[in-house]
Amino acid sequence: MTINLGMFAMPVHAPGKDYQQSLREDQECVILADQLGFTEFYMGEHHTSGIETVTSPLIFFASIARLTKNIRLGSGVLNLPQMHPISVASNVAMLDQMTDGRFIFGGGPGTLVTDVEAFGSVPMDVRGRMVKESMDFVKKLWTSEPPIELKGEFWTIKIKDKVIPKFRVGWMPKPKQQPHPPFALTMVSPNSSTARAAGAEGWIPISANFVNRRYLRGHWESYAEGCESVGRKADPSTWRVARCCLVTESDAEAEDYIADPDNGISFYYSFMRHIAEVGRGALYMLKPDLDMTDEEATVDKIVPSQVIYGSRKTVLEKLVALREEIGHFGTLIMTAHDWDRPAMWRRSMEMMAQDVIPQFSEHVRDSVPA
Repeated sequence: MTINLGMFAMPVHAPGKDYQQSLREDQECVILADQLGFTEFYMGEHHTSGIETVTSPLIFFASIARLTKNIRLGSGVLNLPQMHPISVASNVAMLDQMTDGRFIFGGGPGTLVTDVEAFGSVPMDVRGRMVKESMDFVKKLWTSEPPIELKGEFWTIKIKDKVIPKFRVGWMPKPKQQPHPPFALTMVSPNSSTARAAGAEGWIPISANFVNRRYLRGHWESYAEGCESVGRKADPSTWRVARCCLVTESDAEAEDYIADPDNGISFYYSFMRHIAEVGRGALYMLKPDLDMTDEEATVDKIVPSQVIYGSRKTVLEKLVALREEIGHFGTLIMTAHDWDRPAMWRRSMEMMAQDVIPQFSEHVRDSVPA
């Protein structure tokens, strides 16, 4: 039994960092991941953030489509309420062709508060329904030929009256993967309705990296409930678990980095803490202990409880403990942080791919009854 290794980038870069440098580093990160045998890489989408600097994962991945060979490239996520399903279907199909069928279609409601405001503030429950309708429409557009008529709660699509069969005017581009690329949803909230929906639809479940590990088991249980609701047995090997990880040559090196209040991980969690408290009213999801007050839930308390860090031996032990706590999963998704120390972060990826994950896979094989 093999544990796969993937990576997710929001991405979050240091304030004021040169925009082109940030994009170059993100591209280098994906190319390195491909070379090291990572199986997938997810990129976020944010339009109104000076530190989350990728506005379109589709454009980003198109820029490196021919510079990668094997790694699957996933949107993490496309903010579907902010796009028309026609644009989603046609652009994703083109990228899937450009990557020779390596795209994973991750969709979501969009949660960056200024993006939501900029595109028109829509309640979260409505955005959730928009995600479901968009994904359904995209699938129908990929598997249908004109004439096409789709009418939903939020969008009406008609490709009928102006179709010119001789010149294939009215035909939507189709993805390389048939009938379509795999769909994925990110699970965040406890008792996640998103997880149940993913299970019912047969979509890839991804547990978010920025929630406390105590919620991860609930993600899987909700996903399994969704599978059972349609008579499908839940397969733990499909479960992606995202965690912030740092592998260093020694425990001391990792501890020194984590202790630095100006490091990239601390900035990441200061940002996530602020968003959780002010933007979502959900600081509890980051708290190491639910009994602590908001004031006590400081970044220096949150980071050690959220990040898997240390030497190769220590990180392996922490991954084994994580699996014992939450159950089996098929893919570990590392978080890509700002390369404030480029050599350290590249080396971290190398040691995780070449040493830690192979040993973790061996442990999993040995622990599963024959």
